[in-house]
Amino acid sequence: MDKLKLIIIREYLAKVRNRSFIIMTVLSPVLIAALIAFVVFLIQMNRDEKKVIALLNESALFTEDFKNTGSISFIELKGLELEKAKDSVSGLGYHGLLHIPDRLDFDTTTQNIELYTEASASIMVLSALEDRISRRVREEKLKKYGVSKDQMDDISENYELKNASFSGKENLKGTNEIRSGIGAAFGYLIMMFIIIYGAFVMRSVIEEKTSRIIEVIISSVKPFQLMLGKIIGTSLAGITQFVIWIVSAGLLVIAFFAILGVDMTAYMGGTSIPPETMETIKDTSASKEKIEIFAREIINIPWTTLIISFILYFILGYLIYSSIYAAIGAAVDNETDTQQFMLPVILPMILAVYVGFFSVFSNPHGPIAVGFSLFPLTSPIVMLMRIPSETPVPTWQIILSIALLVATFTFMVWFAGKIYRVGILMYGKKASYKDLYRWLKYS
Repeated sequence: MDKLKLIIIREYLAKVRNRSFIIMTVLSPVLIAALIAFVVFLIQMNRDEKKVIALLNESALFTEDFKNTGSISFIELKGLELEKAKDSVSGLGYHGLLHIPDRLDFDTTTQNIELYTEASASIMVLSALEDRISRRVREEKLKKYGVSKDQMDDISENYELKNASFSGKENLKGTNEIRSGIGAAFGYLIMMFIIIYGAFVMRSVIEEKTSRIIEVIISSVKPFQLMLGKIIGTSLAGITQFVIWIVSAGLLVIAFFAILGVDMTAYMGGTSIPPETMETIKDTSASKEKIEIFAREIINIPWTTLIISFILYFILGYLIYSSIYAAIGAAVDNETDTQQFMLPVILPMILAVYVGFFSVFSNPHGPIAVGFSLFPLTSPIVMLMRIPSETPVPTWQIILSIALLVATFTFMVWFAGKIYRVGILMYGKKASYKDLYRWLKYS
């Protein structure tokens, strides 16, 4: 046990005292925070920039349909021919020119409406214009069939199916996706950490192999102890750096947002609600009730269980993949030779993300979701997506999942140690999967 402790301390101090480790620990949060603030600032500038559309309406139609909004302004042109209007709009630098010709009937007119722009118009602009024109076309066609204005409004009203649990609690569409999305964010954080820091252990093992001192160390320490110590020590160094990054980058982002005058609340959850939409929501009592239900659903997420589970799956998931990376490092002499082994390592994480989005979101307690939340290589991501679901994950599944993670980690450390014991003597030879199998049979 004393030898294991010494190896852990040695690996940890060797990493945190490294000059490049210190520089990246200090520099990376600044770069991350600056990048986030810069992207958000550009998004805000793009949102604040209104698209100006010139309107050349030669007909008696659509006189009240094109009103200014928060993102698009309309400037009506009168008494100009189409070609002159194009030249004027192009010279003024407007986003485009919407031409409504004067034709014999309504159908012919709408079929010949055209938007002229320097380059392809954005989807946002096209959708906004198409919605206005489609709404007017629908109204005119209904009028032709003798439908009154009140009847039109009644027909246009959207229907929402009420949803409630058997106990009578009202449910809203999308709450399950929101819950799973929160869990997915935690799972994605684990995946990113593994991708960034998993190679730490692999490089450490390769460096030890290339130095002759390892032959002295291995004579006094069992391969299992050495690999376990290297994995834990290097992992602790990575976790230390990651925690420093999260805390310092978070504080720097807040500082940058304050300096730039960016409203952080507009970006909570990754989306921004336009001011006009927010005003509509505030004025609608039904929308207030929906917001309250959504807020209640988020508050009712088992945060304690989720956070504790995140810590456990974070540590165990990283340790498992670190041990796999250590096994790869033990089998090769340099990083170039690791490429043939990397795909099988990354595939389970990619599979976990796809299973989460296509299975957990729609059926968090189905057989596919349950199976992948128990499989050790995918459970750190998939189980975290399942835990926030409204129906609690059975405790036995969480316990079994954690037990399988611990057992898999122990096996992988043993596996890496067996490969390492033979691999340190194999200089200048590229190991294949067949070689690894043969090395495992050595006593």
